[in-house]
Amino acid sequence: MAGLEVRNGRFNIIVRFGGRRFVRSLKTTDESVALTRKTRVEENIRLVESGRLVIPQDADAITFLLSDGKLTSKPQIEATLTLAKLFEQFFDDVPDGNLEDTTLSGMRLHSRHLQRILGKQFAVQSLCKDDLQGYVTKRSRERTNRDTNVAASTIHKELVTFRTAWGYGVNTQRLHGDFPRKGIRMPKAKEMPVFQTWSQITSQIKQGAKDELWDALYLDMEQITKLLRDVRRYASYPFIHPMFAMAAYTGARRSELMRSELSDIDLDTGVITIREKKRVRGQLTTRRIPIAKPLDKILRGWIKSHPGGVHTFCHSEKVVGRSRKGSSRADGPIALTGHEANWHFRHTVDDSNWGVLKGWHCLRHSFISNCASRGIDQRMIDEWVGHSTEAMRRRYRHLFPSTQQDAINRLFL
Repeated sequence: MAGLEVRNGRFNIIVRFGGRRFVRSLKTTDESVALTRKTRVEENIRLVESGRLVIPQDADAITFLLSDGKLTSKPQIEATLTLAKLFEQFFDDVPDGNLEDTTLSGMRLHSRHLQRILGKQFAVQSLCKDDLQGYVTKRSRERTNRDTNVAASTIHKELVTFRTAWGYGVNTQRLHGDFPRKGIRMPKAKEMPVFQTWSQITSQIKQGAKDELWDALYLDMEQITKLLRDVRRYASYPFIHPMFAMAAYTGARRSELMRSELSDIDLDTGVITIREKKRVRGQLTTRRIPIAKPLDKILRGWIKSHPGGVHTFCHSEKVVGRSRKGSSRADGPIALTGHEANWHFRHTVDDSNWGVLKGWHCLRHSFISNCASRGIDQRMIDEWVGHSTEAMRRRYRHLFPSTQQDAINRLFL
């Protein structure tokens, strides 16, 4: 009724049952184990023939006999969910418009670091605290292109991305259990430098401070005026100068400038509506900012020569934008991509006195800092720029005209 054969050192069982011949690997090289399995199969066949064991109608007969009647088909072993597969599925399922392009790009970068250190084939369900602690420790010892250790804030963001993907896995029943983040020891975080003037940063760099201080630069109103005058002179395309001006006079983020539509600009009432994505999770919100007189003049001129379409900043001619997504397009008015906006910023300020500006965010910093230095109410600034964290407020609060010096003088006469 049943026999054994050896192939490549492993035992196969050969069973004749119901007029058919079955061959199945026993996945063992131990002859005694193979003989035991053979004896059990023969006993199960006798039980079936005597009617004491009944094979279900749609069952796989040999699987049923080998499992002592416990299985009716070969067990389907679910493929292990790897780290690479989890992130692939997570990013594929992110709805369009759910996250800012910059946020999504950052999360993809985080996922690459996680896969590089933990391994693309890492079994996600086996993740434990020690795995995460090992990741944090190794990552904190790596160096950045600025020759500094990777910041604690960066590692924290990477773990948040992992936790978000883990939550997706749990919600889609690919994973189970809580993300093992509790108790992870992080390197000490370094507080971001406060916003400072050009002369303050230059002085510190001469005394040995690092160039990264330029990330905290803000331009005063006189410098903003000079910058916009130079941008008008250096700009390669008509949309560049008004885009710089709107950033400088509203504090809008790069993504908000790109999302802006002509219908958001109400010159009659003197208000610009900014389309937000970051302030309220899972909800598109707006904020309203009064239009400054210099910006009003610039926008009126730009709107008169606007090439058409709904977007405030766009182009209709073939633009050299160095975009990785391809920017040499020219069929009607086209909204800018993030890569194009960055390239045009650098192309405009590089090789000039403004080359130290790190990006569009410098104009946002400048707007906030100038508002603070003129004593504008904190609540009004928050409303205009969409602030929601105390950490960000601390970076420019020192600029408020304050009575701190007067207070200390009254204390120590």
